[in-house]
Amino acid sequence: MDLALIGPSGAGKGTHIAQLKQEYDLVHIATGDLLRENLAQESALGLLAKKYMVQGELVPDEVVGAMVDEKLRKTPAANGLLFDGFPRTIHQAKFLDLLLKDIHRRLEAVIYLKVSDEEIIKRLAGRLVCRECLSPFHRTMRPFQSCPHQKCSGEHLYQRSDDTPETIRIRLRVFHRVGGPLVDHYQRSGRLIILDAEDETDSVGSQLIKTIEGIRAGKARFAAANDLSRIQRQAAFMPHAQPKPALQRALDLVLLGAPGCGKGTQAEELSKQFPLRHVATGDLFREHLKNQTDLGKLAKAYMDQGDLVPDDITDAMVEERLSQPDTTEGFILDGYPRTLQQAEALHETLTSLERKLAGVLYIKVPDAEIISRLSGRLICRQCQTPYHLRFKPPGKSGLCDLCQGPLYQREDDNPETVGTRLKTFHAQTEPLIEYYRRAGLLMEVNGAVPLPAVTAQTIDAVKRLASPAPFKRIDLRR
Repeated sequence: MDLALIGPSGAGKGTHIAQLKQEYDLVHIATGDLLRENLAQESALGLLAKKYMVQGELVPDEVVGAMVDEKLRKTPAANGLLFDGFPRTIHQAKFLDLLLKDIHRRLEAVIYLKVSDEEIIKRLAGRLVCRECLSPFHRTMRPFQSCPHQKCSGEHLYQRSDDTPETIRIRLRVFHRVGGPLVDHYQRSGRLIILDAEDETDSVGSQLIKTIEGIRAGKARFAAANDLSRIQRQAAFMPHAQPKPALQRALDLVLLGAPGCGKGTQAEELSKQFPLRHVATGDLFREHLKNQTDLGKLAKAYMDQGDLVPDDITDAMVEERLSQPDTTEGFILDGYPRTLQQAEALHETLTSLERKLAGVLYIKVPDAEIISRLSGRLICRQCQTPYHLRFKPPGKSGLCDLCQGPLYQREDDNPETVGTRLKTFHAQTEPLIEYYRRAGLLMEVNGAVPLPAVTAQTIDAVKRLASPAPFKRIDLRR
């Protein structure tokens, strides 16, 4: 029996997971735990995730997807699965469906813990955490001033920086935006169960057990289309309002492509050729962490707990950056959006800024070429000089030209790991590419040719977009 428990943060997923694992002997699958495990074990994927984290970058979805893939393939078929907070987006749901089908499994039911936004704000805004043992408490349920555990030093409890009412509202806004398509997907496939989770914990736990027993007996009541109205949908989370006319004509661009396709190289070249500001999400993330901004502190709170940084924080960083004066003539977004949900968030941001995308350049490179590029990298163990079997081979096989030290391949650059990352990349990016193609914004660039030819294509594409002809407004809602 393979199940998923979804719902907003504060709905009680973590509380009930422990009970369900014990009751049904299910293997718990949570992306935060998977990330921590891979980091602790220094696996190939853990090393890859650590590389992003050390550089102050977000861990990409394709790495997280690869961790889920690896975990499921190692889980015996006799063990049931219990997904906790995953999938969170429609692309993750489709990725999971394909993965489970490939290993001859199927997600039998997705249980949505329904809690109103007002109750979520009340719960999270009152949440306190011990600085030492990380035990959770609540102002109303457990009104302690310090942790009561004997092993703790008695330090005062604190409120996490992401548990203020303002931040909670932002997170709920993102949850509803990405959660709507997710619950629609599972309702249409006949696997969604909506459970009221606002009662006392014991009562909700009993209802969960009763629901799962119904699933096992083939008597569960799955949600019909009209049941979706029971899930709170606020006006702010509904389809985009009519965009306002742009006040100025800017050359606002997005670069898309698989890891290793050369997005960063092309973005740098375009920013030299045109008055465009290169905006890379990795750089944004590092700047916020370094400067200890409110968003940086919020991201660090997740990272310190070994958790993945949610989309809403990235969205907010991008929105803040694009509103700055140096992007007036245009920008090149590199590394964002990566998912359909982020594309919708970007559209909302640009609409609020009275701007619109001029074009989306997709640097297309065959998977075999990407695998060759990434898996051909070698590094000297002694002086760390990089080489590549095709583009920069050493003079003597296996030895560094500079110090004669041995060359090695990093674990995260092996063909299997790269191939798994590409599978996840395609699962999340193909809907994004189609979204921009339907909007008439997508321009494909052949990224498999020599670098000068790729650069010539991208410059030519931007010159055409920068022509004096007025932009045609595209309705991204269609």
